[in-house]
This record gives sequence, C-alpha cells and structure tokens, in this order.
Amino acid sequence: MYFKDIILLWISMIILIIMVLVGVAFLTLLERKVLGYIQIRKGPNKVGYLGIIQPFSDAIKLFSKENVYPLMSNFNLYYFSPILNLFLALILWLCMPVFSILLNFNLSILFFLCCSSLSVYTIMIAGWSSNSNYSMLGSLRSVAQTISYEVSLFLILVSFLFLVNSLKIIDFYKIQEYLWLIIFTFPLCLMWVISALAETNRTPFDFAEGESELVSGFNIEYSGGGFALIFLAEYSNILFMSMMCIMLFMGANLWSFMFFIKLVFISFFWIWVRGTLPRYRYDKLMYLAWKSFLPISLNLCLFYFGIMIFVKISLS
Repeated sequence: MYFKDIILLWISMIILIIMVLVGVAFLTLLERKVLGYIQIRKGPNKVGYLGIIQPFSDAIKLFSKENVYPLMSNFNLYYFSPILNLFLALILWLCMPVFSILLNFNLSILFFLCCSSLSVYTIMIAGWSSNSNYSMLGSLRSVAQTISYEVSLFLILVSFLFLVNSLKIIDFYKIQEYLWLIIFTFPLCLMWVISALAETNRTPFDFAEGESELVSGFNIEYSGGGFALIFLAEYSNILFMSMMCIMLFMGANLWSFMFFIKLVFISFFWIWVRGTLPRYRYDKLMYLAWKSFLPISLNLCLFYFGIMIFVKISLS
C-alpha cells in the first residue's frame, strides 16, 4: 500500500509540473496579447485560432535552436544554472495544498522561504559563469534586489503568521473561510504585492535587464534552450507569487472556481503593471526596501503580535 502511495505521489507531482508549464505557456500568450492591446496593436494572432498555440511554436523554436557557448565561460556552471533555476521554480509548487493532498507539509511556509532564497544562487552563478561584464553586472543587480526585498517579504509574512498562528498554508484557507485577511491587513497586502513584483524582477523593478545599459542582464549570453529555461522559471515564479497572494489574503479556497478567476486576475495585474509603469530608479528601489518597507513592516509586525497577545489574554 505504501509503495502505491509513493507511485501516486510521483504521478501527482508530474501532472502538477506539466500543468504549471502549460499555465506558464498561456501566461506568456496573455502577456503578449495584453501588452499588444495596451500599445494599441494586436498581439500574436496568426499561429492557430487567435494565436492560441503561439507559445508552443515559440517553445519548439527555442529548444531546436543551436546553443552558443561563450569561449571563456565556466561551462559546467553555465550549463546547469538555468536547469537548477527552473527546478527550484517548479519545486516551489509542491508546498501548495492541492486537492490530491500531494505533500502536505506542516512547515510549508518555511519550505517556500527556503526554495525562493535558493534561486538567488542560480542567478548569481548564471551571471558569473558567462564571463561577461554585462551578465555579471546584471546578476549583481538582481541578487542585491532579491536579497533586499526578501527581508521585507519575510517580515510581512511574519505578520500574517502571527494572525494565523501556523506555518501551514492550508490554515490560511481555514481562517479565511468567512472573512478575507485583506480587509484588516490592507497596507501589508499592498506591500506584499510590491515586494513580490521586486522579488520576481518584474517592471517597474526589472533592473537586471535594463536594456539601455545591460542589454538583457544576467541571461545575455544564453541562447536557445538555456534562455527558454530561465524564461520558464521567471514566469513560473510569477504564477506562484500570484497564487501566494490569493492564499495569504484573498480567501484561499483552492476547491472553488473563483480561486482560479482570482489567480488569473492577479497574473493579469502583473502584466498590467508592466504595460503601464516606467522603470524605477535603482537607488530609489533600495531606498524603498530598506528605509520604507523594512521599518513599516517591523512596526506592523509588532502591532499584529500585540493584537494576538491581547486576543489570547481576552479569551483566557
């Protein structure tokens, strides 16, 4: 019986990963369509009905292209860092309490924090191993940004953990059955969304790929399959952070259709921001993380901790 459970677990994990990759494919299509309409033009509309199979033709094109390796690159690290990057982005999804139970962690929030922290190393290695000045500068920017916003992201998360008093993501669903947490943690929710935008290196915080000075950031030397893997990892992280937004403060009922409507809306918001806002300035980005978000999240953390202590004393 135990052996059959393990087989079923592996099948569930493979299905989940395939579905995430298909979701990523259609997210890229949605982005190109939305950006097209924002810029008053059509998006992809030739391949298939209304361009519906465009992402798959792009994937075939990218993976069938010849891989070009820089002569002076540290080949092994250069080759494996995109693979590890995608692996970490996909393994993040295993902490989600899906219908098939999958891996029902008691410490799923800690798992999320550990895996999201590790992706910093893959970006750093990708930039360094290419042995290119542009990719090195892009990776340094990206790493500094990600580490800075991980601090505020964690402190914002701590406030939610005080309210829920648990490290299981499924408990966020239980506590929000009748009332969403966004109602009385609104400033925290806004800070979480902005920090998540910075964490996923998206506009207006996409300094890793400042076209005017760094061309394409840490992935400049990657072509074909390597570039595709980095691209897939980035969009998988966007979908995951959208899902975390819903789990934390928008009523985390995974078993309702509205959950997926909310997920599409938050993913659309990521794209909407990209089409609307100009790129931020790098010193202002760091100022926002260390001098705005950090003190505010610390104060709110103490505030919610005080509320929980008060509630416990009142109940006892």
